[in-house]
Amino acid sequence: MQRRQTRTATIGNLKVGSGHPILVQSMTATDTADAKATIEQIEALVAAGCELVRVTVNHDRAADALPEIRKHCPVPLVADVHFTHRMALRAIDAGVDKVRLNPGNIGSRERVEEVVRAAAAAEICIRIGVNSGSVEKDLLEKYGWPTPEAMVESALRHCDVVEQMGFTNLVVSLKSTDTHSVINANRLFAGQSDIPLHLGVTEAGRPGYGSIKSAAGLSPLLMAGIGDTIRVSLTGDPCAEIPVAYDILQATGARVTGPELISCPTCGRIEIDLEKLMNELEAKLDGEDAPVKIAVLGCVVNGPGEAREADIGIAGGGGKGILYRNGEQVRIVPESEMVEALYQEVLAWKAERDSKGSAADGKVLA
Repeated sequence: MQRRQTRTATIGNLKVGSGHPILVQSMTATDTADAKATIEQIEALVAAGCELVRVTVNHDRAADALPEIRKHCPVPLVADVHFTHRMALRAIDAGVDKVRLNPGNIGSRERVEEVVRAAAAAEICIRIGVNSGSVEKDLLEKYGWPTPEAMVESALRHCDVVEQMGFTNLVVSLKSTDTHSVINANRLFAGQSDIPLHLGVTEAGRPGYGSIKSAAGLSPLLMAGIGDTIRVSLTGDPCAEIPVAYDILQATGARVTGPELISCPTCGRIEIDLEKLMNELEAKLDGEDAPVKIAVLGCVVNGPGEAREADIGIAGGGGKGILYRNGEQVRIVPESEMVEALYQEVLAWKAERDSKGSAADGKVLA
């Protein structure tokens, strides 16, 4: 997959853009004014794998809590601001790493320019966040609806204002509850600008359907190399968003951070206890960071061929299985030893990868 080439944006200690991994973001659901509860939720999000955290700054009490939250936030902190630029200025003073502005509701150009000057002085990032639900009135009149074209024109208009001031540390988002609008708006923007894109299907819904809807909206973009940060917006505990985001990145090949487990459906041809094996294997590999593809197949029809296609695979049947590595048969393994055999192959795969990396490093140093 060829990533869309973008400029690099800096958010705290992180770099965002085509030369860097696609980052996973979420947003706290607490009242930001309650610093203790917000810090606790940030800690839970980070433990789940969140790499950027956004908090709403919707009133002065929320702004008052920001310095304490910033002090205890181990990842870049993003302030979400709507309606009043004064909250953006207060957030910048509190030390946030990025401010998200919605051009459809932030007010006059003069107010935007005031925020840009403050962000430039603080050397932080700005996200121009366009939502279909808050596109400016003149663009709604022009297009008759918050179309992808209207959203892109809104974003480009405000990026132009900011860049005319010499400010280029920007990220843009174009979000909608409609998956087609998300896909089309981001494709249009990607063809007209080199600014990194934050992807999301806004207000996707409850975790079940919302996860599928997010995958439907984000996957075509990610598979086209578009997207530099993502958020899966689900109703409920935001920690549930993180594994879904990583699964979407892994399934599209946009960012692989751990083993991918492949297993066949439980049809009548299965001759091993596949569900039990997969449960045990998932538990065994919990926390592993090896980006290795592992296939566990349970019948003689597709099993051998598909096991060969994976980095590591087993084609099982009749209480035993053929173990493959890199397409080559390694040995026959009893069903009771399959999980341990696969795990040992993962360790061997990692050792080989690390050895190659060390050898390459040695050549560079020489």
